[in-house]
Amino acid sequence: MKLLLIGAGNMGLTYAEGMLTSSLLNGNPIRVHDKSPEVKEKILKDDRFIFEEDLQTALPEADIVFLAVKPYHKEDVFEEINELVKPGQMFVSLMAGVNIKTLSKGLNAKKIVRTMPNLPAQVGKGVTSFTVSKHVSKLEAKLVKSLLDTTGVSVKVKNEKFIDASTGISGSGPAYVFYFMESMMQAARDMGFSEKVSKVLVSQTFEGAVELFNQNDLSPKKWMDRVASKGGTTRAALDSMEDNNIRELIHDAAYAAFDRAVELGKE
Repeated sequence: MKLLLIGAGNMGLTYAEGMLTSSLLNGNPIRVHDKSPEVKEKILKDDRFIFEEDLQTALPEADIVFLAVKPYHKEDVFEEINELVKPGQMFVSLMAGVNIKTLSKGLNAKKIVRTMPNLPAQVGKGVTSFTVSKHVSKLEAKLVKSLLDTTGVSVKVKNEKFIDASTGISGSGPAYVFYFMESMMQAARDMGFSEKVSKVLVSQTFEGAVELFNQNDLSPKKWMDRVASKGGTTRAALDSMEDNNIRELIHDAAYAAFDRAVELGKE
């Protein structure tokens, strides 16, 4: 299998580095194309990749092409490569808000995979939702899933509505976690803890809670009940959150991201 990556920013390289571990490549290097001189210099120093100056030869030879450019560059990319596309090639888009119809028309291609990656892919803990055009076979979808799984886990969803929905949950979700962490760290500092200790207290609390959740079948509600005793400190905190409608605010924030993802797709 021959892979080509167009756009080698942080997210593109994250997926490329993950896919290098896949047995599907059978030792073949990943070819990379990017317009940035700085990125070119970086890739040329990395013997795991082959930098492609232009796409005249590289694109027609690729079995799967990953598109990881910024969405506002899509028209330039379409114009550059649509006449080079060969029948049967599959394109996997990491571009946020660009729907399958736009990709298919712009690329002059039928086999399209649209994904929603997230930032923890950079540390092998990502979750990537993806959906495919009707021309992608079940075997090809399984192959793509195997490649995406190299950065964490991937989830195949029914259609593009769920790509937009996953944007509001997993795509934007890490920022919600960081927002909560920042608030807790501020509270810790206000209580007199140093910056260093505040970070340890908060980060280890999150890591431990997630590990407990993943290793058991208990729901978040049941875990809260285990931590909180009637009249205790945790119950006081949870009651404060309920009184301030934190649950509804988080729900509304996720939907705000979802709605914006739909708007971007229309634009």
